[in-house]
Amino acid sequence: MNIVLFAHPTFLGSASMPRYTQWLADGMAARGHTVRIWAPQPGFHALPVPERLKKWMGYLDQFAVFPRWVRRQMAAQPADTLYVFSDHSLGPWVPLVASRPHVIHCHDLLAQHSALGRVPLNPTGLSGRLYQRYIRRGFAQGRRFIAISKKTEQDLRGFVGPAPTVEVVYNGVNPQFVPAHDITAQRAALGRRLGIDLSRGFLLHVGVNVWYKNRAGVLAMVDRWRRSTPEGLPLLMVGPPPPDALASQRLAMHAPSEVHFLSKVEDDVLIGLYGTATAFLFPSIAEGFGWPIAEAMASGCPVITTDAAPMNEVGGQAAFYVPPGDASAPADAAWTAAAAEVIAKVVALSPLERQLAVDQGLSQVRRFDSESALDRIEAIYRQALAAPAAVRPAAAPQSAT
Repeated sequence: MNIVLFAHPTFLGSASMPRYTQWLADGMAARGHTVRIWAPQPGFHALPVPERLKKWMGYLDQFAVFPRWVRRQMAAQPADTLYVFSDHSLGPWVPLVASRPHVIHCHDLLAQHSALGRVPLNPTGLSGRLYQRYIRRGFAQGRRFIAISKKTEQDLRGFVGPAPTVEVVYNGVNPQFVPAHDITAQRAALGRRLGIDLSRGFLLHVGVNVWYKNRAGVLAMVDRWRRSTPEGLPLLMVGPPPPDALASQRLAMHAPSEVHFLSKVEDDVLIGLYGTATAFLFPSIAEGFGWPIAEAMASGCPVITTDAAPMNEVGGQAAFYVPPGDASAPADAAWTAAAAEVIAKVVALSPLERQLAVDQGLSQVRRFDSESALDRIEAIYRQALAAPAAVRPAAAPQSAT
């Protein structure tokens, strides 16, 4: 196959989507296909303008310059070319290839829900609402999608209706995540590297400062648990530096010195933390898939996550669950107390009980094999290329407008 892979521009500074795009490109190239990555280049964005104008310069590169470039390039592509969008948020470019074979990868619809006023914790301004509508009107013209979870498929149907083909392919977990061979020795080495005593074990969270990652909920549940136990464990929060509200919440905790925010953590350190943590905390309010759940399980770490899709779709019978968080308000006392009880349960597991939990996690995570995911994606790509060309109506269902 000749595959053109539409990607986010690198000047946006995203890390996860470029990795996903490269995973697709490398996987398809390894299977013998020709892959070209098309992405906007920083023309206007590279100009020496005030920082507040950078976003708008980037929009010119993405939505004025790039479409014209795409039209010129399409004229030279072979007839058997498949156009693939690595993310549905590249929707404004979908109309360019809507009448040609194409596949759109969909990760989550959280920004769309927020723009429609469905997430009180994440209000969206006028420009953001207009931008998401622009994206929505674009991807609504798609005919074939790949969703990363059943929850994402369900959400997507609310925007595109029943007509398009939507298939679920779970993300593949990077094979570098494996159980630690000597937890005691690795904790000691990591502790020396980070300057933190990890010898007793520790709790781990990985996530960024967005509403649905529930970082404030992590601090609240750990604080409640810490107040009821004579001896706690360090909490390592891996992600960007905390905003002022989160930093203030930490200072008000029972044992603030035990909470460590770690930024710019190197990959080998993160792998080591997954493999040696006492428990991994992931009480997200919403997700598209929940990569860290699978990464922690693959690393032999018990996972505490939310009993709601798609988190329980990824965790299955192997995870320990806290009640779903309220998307309309921060964590309340009842939720915090229930979540603290789950921490206490996992920390108190006997060696035999813990090994059983680890084994269940390793069994569960086999569902998310990277090579199997790429094989399934390749099969869907072939089906899309072989399907008869037809143009779908551009209108989205009434509920999504």
